[in-house]
Amino acid sequence: MGTLIPTRNLLCYNRRGVYHRLMRFFALSALLLPVLLLAPARAETIPDTSSPVETESPSKLDELYLSLKTEHSEVAANRIVSTINKELAKSGGATADLLIEWGQKAAKDKNYAVANDLMDQAIGLYPDYVEAWNSRAMLHLMMNNYSMAISDLSHALTIEPRHFGSLNGLAGILRLTGKETMALDVYRRLLEVYPMHRGAQRAFIQLTEENTDEAL
Repeated sequence: MGTLIPTRNLLCYNRRGVYHRLMRFFALSALLLPVLLLAPARAETIPDTSSPVETESPSKLDELYLSLKTEHSEVAANRIVSTINKELAKSGGATADLLIEWGQKAAKDKNYAVANDLMDQAIGLYPDYVEAWNSRAMLHLMMNNYSMAISDLSHALTIEPRHFGSLNGLAGILRLTGKETMALDVYRRLLEVYPMHRGAQRAFIQLTEENTDEAL
């Protein structure tokens, strides 16, 4: 049978154990305190609003359209138009351009079914290529399918609202189908983009005069 430890001795033993543990805790705290004081306080993450918000710089195409809008020389405007067309062509690629070229040749030979199939392929491969939509619209126009032409031109203008070829084609079809007021609005939009467009200038003046005569 083990030796019994008196209750009084046991209590003293427990008190000494607690005392030693407390002393070790305070000693450790004394050692860590300088480290904690020297450690940098964690700063709250606050967004910096002092610097201005960066805005996206205009693309080359935006700059070209701006130059076209402010150009007063017809010759210089034609050069800008040529450059814009080259920039727009980059969004398609060699395959799309080849399909469109074949389609235009087929349309010229009055092989409209073949031409339409080739244009459909170009649009299927490059649905955001504005020239493909514009080219198929011209094919529909050759086939006297005005509603389909207007649909394709409208889609082209959702991709690029400043596309002067599509604006000119849409205005021409509207005028041809007796929608002079709508045509006048589209010609106005075209001249805002391309002020030196001589055909649009003449058409706009004629339609304005016709509407004025009717009003009188």
